[in-house]
Amino acid sequence: MTRGIMIAGNEGPLFTALAGEAVNRVESFASVIIPNRFLPEKDKVQQPKLESGGGAIPLSWNPASPISARTVILAAENRLGQINDAVLVCSPPTVFKTVEDLEPEDIEFFANDHIKGWFFLIRELIQYFSRTGSGTLALVVPEINPDGKNAQVDLLGPSAAASFRTFAQSVLAMSANGPFLLTGFNGPEPGAEQEFADWLFKIVDEGAKKNRGRWLRFSKLKLFR
Repeated sequence: MTRGIMIAGNEGPLFTALAGEAVNRVESFASVIIPNRFLPEKDKVQQPKLESGGGAIPLSWNPASPISARTVILAAENRLGQINDAVLVCSPPTVFKTVEDLEPEDIEFFANDHIKGWFFLIRELIQYFSRTGSGTLALVVPEINPDGKNAQVDLLGPSAAASFRTFAQSVLAMSANGPFLLTGFNGPEPGAEQEFADWLFKIVDEGAKKNRGRWLRFSKLKLFR
């Protein structure tokens, strides 16, 4: 049976880089993208494809629904045969609005898509890997690096990333003796997404138990060890 890889996350360069690395390892993988309601259609992610016709298997997910979280995992398992590695990429979209311009539906969409949905999906994946008795769950969140005091203020993105990180830290603390590998990853600075993706998948490929329950920080220096 071939290796089953599932990647779920926000649209953006980090997701694209990780998806590209998955294509280098398997004929096809399950791709679960959270649509960015604040991004123009022309800028949305293009699913990577293999020349042979394989590549990303796009799966639909409604982050606001706990039932949808369970359904998308079943769909990934059915399409792949099994899920061996799940990589969750929390890189929430930027929302450059003032508080006065922020609409109630903006807040509702953001909380459902970029906070609540991750809690549902992580819970279901932990139950899945606990039941199968093996696998790797990688939780990825980028560093929050403001561009400077004159930069536009991202009103919602940092709050979503902080929520994901806090929840990830809690589940990592409980995973030391679990039957599967659960690891957290600090993502790269902008521009280093491809190097990060290569580094992360090398760690996932190794499956070293020493990384269980740990939070790993990316540095380009790691690439030359």
